[in-house]
Amino acid sequence: MRTSSFLLAGLLVLITQTAGAQTTTPDGGPDPSMVRVRLGPLWMNPTLALTNLGMDDNIFNEPADAPPKRDLTLTLSPQTDLWLRMGRTWLSGNLRQDIVWYKDHASERSGNTSYGVGWRVPLNRLAFGTSAGWASTRERLGVEIDTRPRRDETKYGATVEIRALSRTFIGVNGSWTRTEFETNEFFLGSNLHDELTREGIVAGLALRHQLTPLTSLTFSASRAEDRFEFSPVRDSNSMIYSASITFDASALIRGTASVGYRDFAPRFSTVPGYKGMTTAVDLSYTLFGATRFGGQVTRDVQYSYDVNQPYYLATGVNASVAQQIFGPIDAIGRIGWQRLDYEDRAGASVAVPGRSDYVHTAGGGVGYRMGSTGNMRIGFNIDRQTRTSDMPGRQYEGLRYGTSITYGT
Repeated sequence: MRTSSFLLAGLLVLITQTAGAQTTTPDGGPDPSMVRVRLGPLWMNPTLALTNLGMDDNIFNEPADAPPKRDLTLTLSPQTDLWLRMGRTWLSGNLRQDIVWYKDHASERSGNTSYGVGWRVPLNRLAFGTSAGWASTRERLGVEIDTRPRRDETKYGATVEIRALSRTFIGVNGSWTRTEFETNEFFLGSNLHDELTREGIVAGLALRHQLTPLTSLTFSASRAEDRFEFSPVRDSNSMIYSASITFDASALIRGTASVGYRDFAPRFSTVPGYKGMTTAVDLSYTLFGATRFGGQVTRDVQYSYDVNQPYYLATGVNASVAQQIFGPIDAIGRIGWQRLDYEDRAGASVAVPGRSDYVHTAGGGVGYRMGSTGNMRIGFNIDRQTRTSDMPGRQYEGLRYGTSITYGT
């Protein structure tokens, strides 16, 4: 796509109001006050957002002696959320396109597409839901793989829940996922198509108790099986047990906190297993309507591109504080830390046995809210990220800064 086309699309953002993330009702429908377009039973929210309009001074996460490459970049994201009322049920959908552009490095330009659909059926004592999703993307895979590999991701899921007592529910759930990389996606000599193309199946039971109208407590047990199409040495089975508490979006504290135990058992004896704690926390709290605190904590097993160190235990902590300074002006600060602890395959030749990589992030921004409701925000952001590692060539520092336009946040 020509540069002029991207600049024109970027200008359109300045004159297009967009909606943010939508709040859903217990029956799976949208918050009526947030819906912008209604065509009979079909409700829609078309949105358009401009993010990452600025400079990235290390687009390939290269070490200082490479030297790093810098470029001007932007991301344009049109999206539409849809809901269709069918009797007592809701059919929902989502269409999204991310147009990623770099001024000088055409190889990094991409179009990322995703589609999702769900059906929520609430009955008197029984409720069930189904979902399906597909994405074709070149987004980075976390903080380990520095390239942007093209891959297709497909997922199907289903849940059934029955009311056992007045505020207690018993449910079963299952999902199937497939991740398939393109054939010529390489990273540090590894063909990601051969190393990480896989399918996963998860089935589980859950016991949920509604403590208050805004708070629920859930205990769950599930079994997960991952099968790699071209790298069976990575195949694994897992038993996962967890307890989680969920706070409604309208509560003083919002989000979910989950703590669990995972018995990760590779099928090949040369790959060591993991038995230990897992964590998934994403909470926020607003003080006096002007200061918002946010925190995320994660700990779980992730698969690596390197067959000789086929997985790592990823532990991460992120925190942010957003402050309304005065009038329409606000500011935000954020900081993060991640550790990747690699497990070695028995008998394999490994450059750095039992290594741990560390990633540190820090950043902030200022913004100006526009409109009568203040839902549209124009901001300037700056973020710095560093990685330290005993593996040669894996260290880097990067700085990103630029403008973003959001609506409904």
